[in-house]
Amino acid sequence: MHGDHLNRILYVEDDADIRKIVSMSLEMVGDYTVAACGSCADALEVVDDFAPDLLLLDVMMPDVDGPATLRELRKRESTADTPAVFITAKVQAGDMAHYRRLGVFDVIVKPFDPMVLSDRVGQIWQQYRSGGHDVAG
Repeated sequence: MHGDHLNRILYVEDDADIRKIVSMSLEMVGDYTVAACGSCADALEVVDDFAPDLLLLDVMMPDVDGPATLRELRKRESTADTPAVFITAKVQAGDMAHYRRLGVFDVIVKPFDPMVLSDRVGQIWQQYRSGGHDVAG
């Protein structure tokens, strides 16, 4: 079970520029500790030692996409129940239904404002902690 406060975010994004912007936003504005990974393989290497409170995953990545990365992370005891949020431009109704079936708690839509991203992540966390439901309905 995760604590009441969001501290550690595992972020997986293949685009180095976006990864840097999101990491800086979450660390500097939100004061979160972020493990930023460029691929599923990178995430699997660090996840057990990092023990994230939240998974933040890009959907469209080469090799192993966000949904497949989430499936791999769900196989780990350390992240089997960790809330997951997708960050993506793919937000058509069919996409959202698919994300719901995967057990994703919420989706952050690209493009996003880096200055309010950490607030959005904090809001998602509070909704999760209060037992609320977003896309996972």
